[in-house]
Amino acid sequence: MWTTKTFLTKTKRGNVLKIVREHYLRDDLLCGSAACNVCPHKDDELVLEENPESLCGLFDSNHYLILDTNVVLHQIDVIEEDALKNVIILQTALEEVKHQNTATFQRLLEVIGNKKRKFFSFVNEHHKDTYVERNPGEKQNDRNDRAIRKAASWYASHLSIKNIDGQFPQIVLLTDDEKNRQLAHAEGILTCSVSDYIKNVNGYPGLSDKLSKNVIPESCSKDALYPAHLTPTQIHAGIRNGKLHQGTFHASRDNYLEGNATISGCEKSILLQGHIGINRAIDGDIVAIEILPQEEWSKPSDIVLEDKTEDPGDFLEEESQLLTISKADDDITPTGKVVGIIRRKWRQYCGILLPSKFPGATRHLFTPAEKRIPRVRIETRQSDILASQRILVALDSWPRNSRYPLGHFVRSLGPIGDKDAENEVILLEHDVPHARFSEAVLACLPPDNWTIPEEELARRVDLRATCVCSVDPPGCTDIDDALHARRAAGGYEVGVHIADVTHFVRPHSALDREAAARATTVYLVDKRIDMVPELLSSNLCSLRGGEERLAFSCIWTLDENAHVLSTKFHKSVIKSRAAMTYEEAQMAIDETSRNDEIATSLRLLNKLAKKLKQRRLDNGALLLASPEIRFQVDSETHEPLEVQAKRIVDTNSMVEEFMLLANVSVAERIAADYPQSALLRRHPAPPPAQFNAFLKAASRQGFELDVSTNKSFSKSLNEAVIPERPFFNTLLRIMATRCMQQAVYFSSGSKTQEEFYHYGLACPIYTHFTSPIRRYADVVVHRLLAGSVGADATHAALLDTRAAQALCDNLNYRHRHAQLAARASVALNTHILFKNREEVESAVVLAVKRNALQVLIPKYGLEGPLYLPSDKFTYNEEENVQICNDIVFKTFDELTVRLTLDSSNLQHRKLVFQLVTPFIPGVSYVQQTKDDQMEVENVEIKTDEKKRKDLPETKNKKKKKSKT
Repeated sequence: MWTTKTFLTKTKRGNVLKIVREHYLRDDLLCGSAACNVCPHKDDELVLEENPESLCGLFDSNHYLILDTNVVLHQIDVIEEDALKNVIILQTALEEVKHQNTATFQRLLEVIGNKKRKFFSFVNEHHKDTYVERNPGEKQNDRNDRAIRKAASWYASHLSIKNIDGQFPQIVLLTDDEKNRQLAHAEGILTCSVSDYIKNVNGYPGLSDKLSKNVIPESCSKDALYPAHLTPTQIHAGIRNGKLHQGTFHASRDNYLEGNATISGCEKSILLQGHIGINRAIDGDIVAIEILPQEEWSKPSDIVLEDKTEDPGDFLEEESQLLTISKADDDITPTGKVVGIIRRKWRQYCGILLPSKFPGATRHLFTPAEKRIPRVRIETRQSDILASQRILVALDSWPRNSRYPLGHFVRSLGPIGDKDAENEVILLEHDVPHARFSEAVLACLPPDNWTIPEEELARRVDLRATCVCSVDPPGCTDIDDALHARRAAGGYEVGVHIADVTHFVRPHSALDREAAARATTVYLVDKRIDMVPELLSSNLCSLRGGEERLAFSCIWTLDENAHVLSTKFHKSVIKSRAAMTYEEAQMAIDETSRNDEIATSLRLLNKLAKKLKQRRLDNGALLLASPEIRFQVDSETHEPLEVQAKRIVDTNSMVEEFMLLANVSVAERIAADYPQSALLRRHPAPPPAQFNAFLKAASRQGFELDVSTNKSFSKSLNEAVIPERPFFNTLLRIMATRCMQQAVYFSSGSKTQEEFYHYGLACPIYTHFTSPIRRYADVVVHRLLAGSVGADATHAALLDTRAAQALCDNLNYRHRHAQLAARASVALNTHILFKNREEVESAVVLAVKRNALQVLIPKYGLEGPLYLPSDKFTYNEEENVQICNDIVFKTFDELTVRLTLDSSNLQHRKLVFQLVTPFIPGVSYVQQTKDDQMEVENVEIKTDEKKRKDLPETKNKKKKKSKT
């Protein structure tokens, strides 16, 4: 049976286009119920049970559930619980969910795919008895509600056919739409709200905690704390006429009453301050911004402000202080306010519960682990249990009269402080995909005993006899790259050999889709979240010593001065002679008595690498630094034993130089052959304003740095040396790193040739080719290069410029979050290490704040704030110094600090830095020797005895004794 669907759409020119499509209707679609006596089901098609047990006290009879679209969209956390079984998901709802929320759609598909849950997807839009036409003038939502009611009625009558005794499951429609419930009731359909149904489910305590509170935020006008948001129509009109701007809101980590938004066409980000300026925006939201008149512009505050009060009065008082401070001088920035929300970027948040002080209360505050997210008000009757747990909470709404957004409990992650629970928090908070690889992904893998087929060997250049070796950090099992060097006619032959991951990860396979979604391997201190399954990452693709492996090779001929004379690329097969650590490779180079083929190759590589590096530096490449640290971890417990700054040797630089050269060579090739869709990496030059504080600090040390170009900047950094302070230059480079922009992936067709430039490396074009085991960007580049040299076919997706840019957006997002997750893991393990430990170490001032010094401990590579009491110190904002009597603290000053762990805040344990020297009475920590401690204890004992003697009770006893 056929019918037609008619659509009206607008073209780019504004013309209205009428589209008519044929719609096929069938009468042989199965209902999926074991209670059905009509449909010719096979056993594997019977999803819904014949006698489904009723767990809800509102309905005595056995029944199936039908959910409307909004129930699925808003109550997916409840739907994922085992309490709901024998559920019919209609095609109408499924398609609406897919259109409105992809993440929820995927979660629903997982539930439907779980056979134990008894969820049946019914194609009601193609069944002749359940399809409904849209009536003239009828809204699409009303038509869809009608289609859902029609399907519910059909199921009820369909299951009653041939069931003479009347014993068949009833149909219950769950919907939170009051109008829809009234119409369903009038049509004889059993119906109920989700809240009423769930609250009456027996045997699942805590299930009602997971209910989403669907409050319409703008419905309140009484006691409103926040201004109303504009409607989508008003926002669209405002953006179109230029009065409003669209931007992404970024909340401050240090000040809960401040944030900024990046908008296109504006060089500076827009400052947003106070509760009216932020107006219920949450970090990551796409917002509509109204820029204030210039006389109302302000400047970012330089104070740390944490949300510690529920009282609106205190909250508004803190805000008034902030706004007063912020307008204190002329260093202002464009300032605006949020007037509407275009798209929420809400996700599930990890944190801890702050139980109410009132006994028996069900409303409590949840504090997220991420400081940029406000507290959330949730309802739960499990507060006694959850108070000691790390929990996951989802946001529902933020009414105008509520100090905080409303949300609901999702699940517990484990006890606070438990290593596994804390690692789970890190992964969830940084949106790191870390579920086990699915069966579909694992099905794409070759067998464990896979060996290279003869036909594959015949297609490749055989380099198994070449002296290839890899050099990596200790414990590395995902070895992406290996090198070789030897004398050749006209100079030297040098090769970089990269694991050929694309041989196993084929385009559009489940494995490829999973790798693209993960985008990168994430390295925590004690674990690794692989981008591809371990069989590939640590075995078949890892270039292990003594194993034959498939590779993609980049071979150069270099002259004596390391100039490239020729370059060639080809798929190859190699057999690494050795998998070495940086230290082992350095020892092989330095050991003069060793003249084997490996040592000779390494010395040649090292010699050429130094020439490559010097030429890069001469061209203006920056040698920057960061305080990286390495943990010694117990092999059994995975607990950190010790921490130290990473040690860099010549071989680190040797490997880096040839990886850089390979990336540049490949970038030139793919950009030439794919000018519109080559995947490249750029590093924009930082805006001059970002150097201001850094240049002032360097100037006070007597160095006038020239940052006009990267070449002049590099020269200035090289010359900024204080002989008696060898760490000073490294510190300068650490601070310079923090002035830089983030390097990003991009598609060559989206930028001009001038924008390809990589500021930090001082090269006109760059990409990532050398780490395909751990970066999906490199996988794409391998495919482009393979197509370029004829080693593999070029598939259409590689040439799709829009797809390429979307891919780059995901790569940049995942790469950034992987970095943040790694840092969070370092912080977690640092806290574990210093749990019952204190250290007194040398430190250096990185920055001077209004109420603190940001200090770095070079020995450990650790940094944090050293807070200064305001009654002792005066902050000179113009000079950016802190003054206490004759002591002046400024950037680059050397101090001695005491380092301990403060565990008073379970949510945010933190390292505490206390000043030791220079000594300031009432501020500095006084180190005590054992003799000092004994003396203090004796004084305390004598003082206690004196106090005891002076007590009235003791004096009376003495008088009585004397009388006797």
